[in-house]
Order: sequence, then structure tokens, then C-alpha cells
Amino acid sequence: MRKIGLLSDTHGYLDPRLFELFNDIDEVWHAGDIGSGNILSDLESFKICRAVFGNIDDWDIRMQIPEHQRFECEGLSVWMTHIGGYPGKYSPKVKHELIKNPPGLFISGHSHILKVMNDKKLGLLHINPGAAGKSGLHHIRTAVRFVIDVGEVKNLEVIELGKR
Repeated sequence: MRKIGLLSDTHGYLDPRLFELFNDIDEVWHAGDIGSGNILSDLESFKICRAVFGNIDDWDIRMQIPEHQRFECEGLSVWMTHIGGYPGKYSPKVKHELIKNPPGLFISGHSHILKVMNDKKLGLLHINPGAAGKSGLHHIRTAVRFVIDVGEVKNLEVIELGKR
């Protein structure tokens, strides 16, 4: 069993409360638009960190982390990318590969819109944790916590971090 803290679109701002809210997790995952190498360093110093770069991330961040991460976690195949879309509206950059080789869990950011959706056609769960930072059109900053246990996502919680 692995406890995961998932965030995206920090855009250079990392709410200090996340360290307390994510205190009991095993890994923190960031779905892009980190905005600052300091945020990446802080997360990596805090917990095991998996991250992908987003469209606003500079060359330094892009040299440290990939655009896509595909990996296994507790028997669940995971694909995390920043611009991925969601069921019924996947990004053209990922759609073909998603159809050809769908993961069990598909994570993306970019829209700043919190979404948790099943894609029954592809047999996957899609999560977009919304935006944890202060930049963008969203009204409420959000993140997500969940558990992966024997190939299943369980105990998913939405964390509201307050107004942007």
C-alpha cells in the first residue's frame, strides 16, 4: 500500500500547509507547471517525488524531469503528464498511445479544473488535481490524497487549500 499526495499547477507557489497535509503520505506526485526549481527541491527533500514538467516550466526544470512518466505503483500502471485532457477529450499528443496502451490511472494537470473520472471505454481512472498555486483562473486551490493498494485507487480525498 502506498499513500500518494497529488498536486499540479503550483506556478511557483507551494502552500506551506501541504507539508502538514501530506505528512503521512509515502510519495508526492506533481503533474506539471511547477514554476520554480525551489518547489521541486522542497518536494524532493520532503518525500519521494515523481514529477513531470508543464508548459510554463523553464529549461532547468525540463532538464531535471520528463514530460511523461509511466510507471507501476503497487500493481497499478500509472501515466502522468501535464497536458493530457480527460475522458472524451484527450489531448491529441497522448490520445493514440492511451488507446493503444491505457494505464490503470491517468493523471494530468494544465486545466486548473479538479476532475476525477472513470473512462469505462479504456478501463482507466483519470485524475486532475486542479491547481495548488495562486496563478490562473481557478477560484479554489486544490490537491488530492489517495491510496494505491493491490492495483486499486482507494480513499481518494480532495483537499481545498483556500482561495487563490
